Amino acid sequence: MQDIVFIACHKPSEVPQDPLYLPVHVGAAGKPDIGYTRDDTGENISLKNPLYCELTGLYWCFHHLTYDHLGLVHYRRYFTLKSRSQQKKLGKLACVLSQQECEELMKKYRVIVPKKRNYYIDTVYNHYSNTFDGHQLDESRDILEKRCPEYLQAFDELMKSKKAYIFNMFIMDRELVADYCNWLFPILEELENRIDTSAMTAFEKRYIGRVSERLFNVWLNTKVSRGELKQSEIREIPYLYLGEVNWWKKGTSFLMAKLFHKKYEKSF
Repeated sequence: MQDIVFIACHKPSEVPQDPLYLPVHVGAAGKPDIGYTRDDTGENISLKNPLYCELTGLYWCFHHLTYDHLGLVHYRRYFTLKSRSQQKKLGKLACVLSQQECEELMKKYRVIVPKKRNYYIDTVYNHYSNTFDGHQLDESRDILEKRCPEYLQAFDELMKSKKAYIFNMFIMDRELVADYCNWLFPILEELENRIDTSAMTAFEKRYIGRVSERLFNVWLNTKVSRGELKQSEIREIPYLYLGEVNWWKKGTSFLMAKLFHKKYEKSF
């Protein structure tokens, strides 16, 4: 069994040495080599990284790697099966999901995802609209209606819910990865053609990556509702973050967006 979890990196970082992981330099086109696999060889969309974020790495891996299972994590965010006390004792990097743990999980499940984000006081749509630009989701819905209307119900249900998988993190079998990528990238390309980014900041231009986080839920939920994937074949596990999160600033920004529609201007 060949399992690969690629780490989306845009700069040299401390990464796990476990053979499960493949650091990929996303958005490598036109940039100096940093010692990782580059996403700008062969068929690629590396130049679109300012909009697509880690998805340029997914596109490259989908087209160029041979695997039974493929996963996506970030240089500061990984799956883990270890408790917080173990992370504190051993160090976070030592607690990322290992190859052995991954192989055991994939014997039982077809999809590994992080725990859902719960917005509590907001719906998925309202949170996005308050913090970014809801027009991007409206256009995405219109694209789905024209291209694949069978996904509309899942989209509408997600927009009204208060929970979603985010971060574009997953591990899936080859068949599902192919299904997802063949579905996702044409939708994103059409969305890209519809949205004017000329007046956007660099942070705002990352909308393709953000929208795709929501669309992953739409695709996954539709697969389940159509009986192509069993709910029992999906496993949620925790994730760990190697950096420090300013929870006060994050929480304050969330409330400012909810109450006063103040848009996010940077990541937290």
